Amino acid sequence: MTINIRVVGMELTDAIRLYTEDKISVLEKYTPEILRADIVIGKETSHHNKGDIFSCSVTMQIPGDVIKVERDADDLYKAIDKVKDHLRETLAQHKERRIDARKK
Repeated sequence: MTINIRVVGMELTDAIRLYTEDKISVLEKYTPEILRADIVIGKETSHHNKGDIFSCSVTMQIPGDVIKVERDADDLYKAIDKVKDHLRETLAQHKERRIDARKK
């Protein structure tokens, strides 16, 4: 799987890059056929009344389908975790649909 990370409104540190790659690469155990994951992380805007809002968006390419998930949180790591959890559920559903289609 190829992982491309793009950062908006902040600097990409090694810690953020490693954390993001680790969380997304774990998803390969749900479906090993992930071709590519394009990740956009960053700070939404700097004028929120209640502090910073961070977002994480992942566009994942698998054979025959493209999955896109975007989540916001008050912490960058929480946003990454939310995206990973939603992608895990989506990939599990996709796998179940493929298995059901083969059985028919």
